[in-house]
Amino acid sequence: MDRTSPRHGPRHVPPAETGHAGTDAATPRRSRLPRRTPVAAAVVLACGVVAGVVLWPRGAAAPVPPPAASARTVAVTRTDLSTSVSLSGTLGYGTPRTLPGDVSGRVTWLPAQGATISRGHQLYRVDDRPTVLFYGSTPLYRRLDTLGMVGPDVRVVADNLRALGYDIGPQPAVGTLVTPVPPPPSPSSSASSSSSQGTGGEEKPPDGAAEATSPPAAPAGPAPQQVRSGDAVLTSALRAAIGRWQRAQMVPVTSVLDVGDIVVSTGPVRVDSLKTQTGNDATGDLMTVTGTRKVVSVELSADQFGSLRRGDIVTVMLPDGTSTPGHVETIGTSLSTSDGADESDSAPTRTVTVTLDRADAAAGVDAAQVHVRFVGTTKKNVLVVPVGALVALSGGGYAVQRPDGSFVPVTTGLFAQGEVEITGPVAAGQRVVTTS
Repeated sequence: MDRTSPRHGPRHVPPAETGHAGTDAATPRRSRLPRRTPVAAAVVLACGVVAGVVLWPRGAAAPVPPPAASARTVAVTRTDLSTSVSLSGTLGYGTPRTLPGDVSGRVTWLPAQGATISRGHQLYRVDDRPTVLFYGSTPLYRRLDTLGMVGPDVRVVADNLRALGYDIGPQPAVGTLVTPVPPPPSPSSSASSSSSQGTGGEEKPPDGAAEATSPPAAPAGPAPQQVRSGDAVLTSALRAAIGRWQRAQMVPVTSVLDVGDIVVSTGPVRVDSLKTQTGNDATGDLMTVTGTRKVVSVELSADQFGSLRRGDIVTVMLPDGTSTPGHVETIGTSLSTSDGADESDSAPTRTVTVTLDRADAAAGVDAAQVHVRFVGTTKKNVLVVPVGALVALSGGGYAVQRPDGSFVPVTTGLFAQGEVEITGPVAAGQRVVTTS
C-alpha cells in the first residue's frame, strides 16, 4: 500500500505538541494556571458575601505567568464600603395640608397659588380682617382674654411677637404658680343681677320674727396653674404687646386674641391650591399649603425601612442626570397600600420624606420623578479592589494578580457598587491587575 497516500500521510501535530517549526524536540507543556474568569456579573447577581481560600498543591510553588503587555492595573485602596438600594420617589413640596376657615363671615382676600407666606403676614382676610401666620407647633385653641392664662398656645403668641420685634416683658419661671384673673363683670350683667334682688314678689318674714340673713357665698376663683416647660403666661406686658400688634394690623385694639386671628405652622408655607374664592362663606376649606423646601417622598415597604433612621444620608438622582446629597427628614408612622390595590396582594408601605441638603439643587423643578439611593450595610476602613481584579481559581476561591504576574490569595468580604472588600497578604497602595 502507498504510504504517501493522503489517507496514510504524515499526521499534523499542533504546535503545542511539536514546538516551534524547524525544531526537533517538543517543548514541555506549561503548568496549569489560575483562570481569570468574569466574576463581576456573578458577584452582582449573588448580592451577598462570597468568601474563598486559595489552596495551592502541596509542595508546589505558585505559578508565575508573564503579565500581559496590555494589562490594566489599579491600586488597592483602604476606604469605607457600603451596599445601597435605589428606589423611585417624587420630588415636590411634600404632602399638602388643608386650612379650614375658623371665622364666620365672607372671604374678602386670598393669596395667589404658589405664593409663599412667612411669619407675621396674612394668609387670608374675612370681612376685611386679616388672619396672620405665626410659627410654632401648638395651634391657638382658645380665646386669650384672661390675665394669668398659662399654656403652650400662649408661648406661641409670646415667641412670635418677640420675633416680630415687640417687647413682651419678663415671663414667670418654670414651676411658678399663677392664678388667672378673670375679667370684671360687664355693667349690664351687674345691673341685671341687682334688679333680680328685692322684687315685690319676695316673701317677707312674719311680724316679730327675726329676718335670717347670711353673707353671700363668695364665687369660687380659678385654681392656680403651674408654669411648665414650653408654657408662657398671659401677663399685662404680653397683653399690651398684643394691643400694639393689633394696631399695626389696623384692626380694633382689644388686647384679646381669638382663634381665627392667627394660623400656626412650623415655618413658612407655600400656597399649593385654593379651595374657595372671594365672596364665599369663610367656614369651609379655604386652601391647601405645603412647606417651602423641596423634598422627595418615597414609599418604602416593611423590609426596606426596618433599619432606616431619621437623619440617614441618601443620594438623590435628579431628572437631568446629576446627583445631590440629602437626608431622611421624616418616616411615616401609618401604613398604607396603593390606591385600588387589593390589600392581600399589595405590601403595606410607609412614606419617607427626604430633604435636599442644597436647596438650589432642584431649582426650576417643582415636581418630577427621581431616584433615591439609600445606604444599607457599611464596612469601614477596609481594603477594596474592583470586582474585575478578582481571579477565580480552579480549586475554588479567589486571588489577585500583581503586575509581575504572581498571584496572591485573598478572602472576599462585602460586595458593593462594583467593588469588593478583600483580606490577605495585600496592603493599601499595592497595584493589582484588573479587567475593569
